[in-house]
Amino acid sequence: MVGRTIINDTSKSPFAKLRPVPIESIRLEDNFWSPRLRIIQEITLPTQYDLLEETGRIFNFRRAAGKVKGDFQGFFFNDSDVYKWLEAAAFSYAYNPNDTLLEKCRRLIDEIAAAQDEDGYLNTYFTFERKGDRWKNLRDMHELYCAGHLMQAAIAFYRATGERKILDVSCRLADHIASVFGPNKRAGVPGHPEIEMALVELYRATGNRAYLDLAAFFVDIRGRGLIGGSPHHIDHKPFRELNEIVGHAVRSLYLNCGATDVYLENGDKTLFEALMRLWHNMVERKMYITGGVGARHKGEAFGDDYELPNARAYAETCAAIANFMWNWRMLLASGVGVFTDIMELTLYNGILSGISLDGKEYFYVNPLADRGRHRRQRWFACACCPPNIARLMASLPGYFYSVSDRDLWVHFYAKGRADINVNGNRVVLLQDTDYPWSGDVKITVNPEKEDYFSIHIRIPEWCREAKVKVNDRELEIKPQPGSYLEINRLWESGNEISLFMAMPIERVIFHPLVIENTDRVALKRGPIVYCVEKADNPKFDVWSMILPDDAPLNAEHVPNLLGGVTVIHGEALAINHEAFSRRLYAPKPDFKYDLRKVNFTAIPYYAWANREEGPMTVWIRSPEKITTNPARKPLNLS
Repeated sequence: MVGRTIINDTSKSPFAKLRPVPIESIRLEDNFWSPRLRIIQEITLPTQYDLLEETGRIFNFRRAAGKVKGDFQGFFFNDSDVYKWLEAAAFSYAYNPNDTLLEKCRRLIDEIAAAQDEDGYLNTYFTFERKGDRWKNLRDMHELYCAGHLMQAAIAFYRATGERKILDVSCRLADHIASVFGPNKRAGVPGHPEIEMALVELYRATGNRAYLDLAAFFVDIRGRGLIGGSPHHIDHKPFRELNEIVGHAVRSLYLNCGATDVYLENGDKTLFEALMRLWHNMVERKMYITGGVGARHKGEAFGDDYELPNARAYAETCAAIANFMWNWRMLLASGVGVFTDIMELTLYNGILSGISLDGKEYFYVNPLADRGRHRRQRWFACACCPPNIARLMASLPGYFYSVSDRDLWVHFYAKGRADINVNGNRVVLLQDTDYPWSGDVKITVNPEKEDYFSIHIRIPEWCREAKVKVNDRELEIKPQPGSYLEINRLWESGNEISLFMAMPIERVIFHPLVIENTDRVALKRGPIVYCVEKADNPKFDVWSMILPDDAPLNAEHVPNLLGGVTVIHGEALAINHEAFSRRLYAPKPDFKYDLRKVNFTAIPYYAWANREEGPMTVWIRSPEKITTNPARKPLNLS
């Protein structure tokens, strides 16, 4: 099992179109992701572990095992932060084995195992005086949620090391849960979905069908009011009747992940039909330009259609991660590029903004405008986001490629090496690119033996103009944005695919019903969404900036800025606030804005708030102009 660290193992899933490539098979050698993977292992994971100790989260396991005395520390769901850290560490170890990290994981696993009850139950909050309260409040108390995170951590560590101790702990817990819940047993669903996808993956790892059946059970009986019937908990309708994505954003998206995993195993089309309805509603009406989701602070929830405030945006880091995870599963089910587009958008913007460039501080909330008061924090009392972003980023190499039958699929672009088994033939791919700053990609294909197979090259939706060459001969077929271009041929060692994607600066407008962004534009280049903040524009307030439609814009790569970024320079106008004096309002016929020309610099949104405090905005004022755009093509899942 060592050397087979897979995030979602669909290799035997009968209704999956794509199968995974192990993390160990990928080496990223670029200047964008490679340094971040190193920072995760060398800085983020060690500092997070210290914080798990400092805040009592690991103490709770020692307490539950009877090793120490004292009160339970923190929130009742704090176990989950420990499990997410362990999962992140397992992925990081799989990519880059490290003895110090491994020993730390083993010691932590010993603490977890010692806290497990004889009947398999494991949750450090429900010990001693609270033992009698187990499974009494599924809506609020996160027992099943914490159990799911334990299972995912255990699977990752087992696949990375081959060591079974924590996997056996998670199976004992799963067996205990299966003895309590299920057909002809107790009817119940988790208030916070998570365990559904974990049980499916545990089934894939062990072959125990009972885990898959229990996951399907939790999906099937949801929406019957067993936990109160609230839309906040997505308990107001049976899953197959849902047509609008509502409620707590992370809960909703984790539930969709679990339902997709169940579909991949049982092929229930009614599940997939519901998933597609929810996907369209989210992407077309409830998702930020950054891929972030969740408009409301109250309930950490999705809002109404087109309710997408900027400064008040919640856009929790965990919700962006959940968005990425769900679209990954939809991609595995379909092989359709629109899902990869959402993954990429979310990854480079809504997720990456959640961690500081030095890997030590985090955003819980990711607004799209701010006056300078919102800053990343070292930790949170509710610390779900820091270890969640660590596990996503540590697992990132495993998302770059997939295989299907005799095909190889390229999802993301970064300089590096992949060693992939394509129908029994070892194929080494070498990527050379400066993505995401450049749209030029060269892939050298080195099969161990020459063979006919297809390579599916992703053409991102943002790419309006692309061309593809094989061995310097341009393909006759025209690449289509938001799809995969299939190249089927006899591949020989040294064959080259050259992909050229035009990467102009784009002005992006919003749907007219998003009232807050009327007469505003955002700047985007390739997969990167930009913002303007005070640090680069100290001579005017960026909230007062106006960008004319004909203002010239140009891109410049600055290697020594914010870890190396491509910035956008341009000319704009700025409103002179002083002209208003002490007035809040002024009559329009008698008063006009006092404008002056300014030069501005925009940086990638993910990099904001890494320097001095000051205003920031993604959406920039722009003169009203009616434009027409071609309608989005219908999603083709054939």
